[in-house]
Amino acid sequence: MTRSERYQALHEHLEVAEIATETELHYESPFQLLVAVVLSAQCTDKRVNEIAPKLFEVFPGPEFLAHAIFEEVYPLIKSISYPNNKAKHLIGLGKQMMEEFGGEVPDNREALQSLPGVGRKTANVILSVLFDQPTMAVDTHVFRVSKRLGLVNQNVKSPFDVEIKLIQNIPKHLVAKADQWMILHGRYTCIARKPACDQCDVAHFCRFFEKKLQKGTLE
Repeated sequence: MTRSERYQALHEHLEVAEIATETELHYESPFQLLVAVVLSAQCTDKRVNEIAPKLFEVFPGPEFLAHAIFEEVYPLIKSISYPNNKAKHLIGLGKQMMEEFGGEVPDNREALQSLPGVGRKTANVILSVLFDQPTMAVDTHVFRVSKRLGLVNQNVKSPFDVEIKLIQNIPKHLVAKADQWMILHGRYTCIARKPACDQCDVAHFCRFFEKKLQKGTLE
């Protein structure tokens, strides 16, 4: 099966499949989503959802974070990964949002990436979820799934290169759906150590599954 055929099969799957395209992070405002995504770096969405309500109770908007001190923020997020850096990022994020963006979440990648704790992946999530822009947030799941399906070369090392390849080959109206589908597929089905190929609904165009069949290693 050629790569173009795999992409076509993916497009057909996305067009007909009922796939939840909403993020699993809980939020009630653009600010809350931005904070939640910053907190989710190298941390599970489940854990972020557990600690975020108390954080948002104390700091419901950027104007509150802008005047916060480290000792106020850290205790609220100390159970997640890298709490020291993230506490500093959130305070800086609140200050910059108030000083440069009128307290609003920016709607372009350059402005978003100027905020503390916001990298390209985080910016892409915000642009996709809040502003319906065709951006691809390549996390570890998207990186793994895209390789296993055969959508990108196996020797690709950079998430940025994966992002560009996917964007080039997936129709704009399907990008957000494809991104969220790959995140959830990698999180619950195509897991890293032992993918559940027997429960996979895209095995018919998966390069990884195809190779397992050829080697006779399918359990």
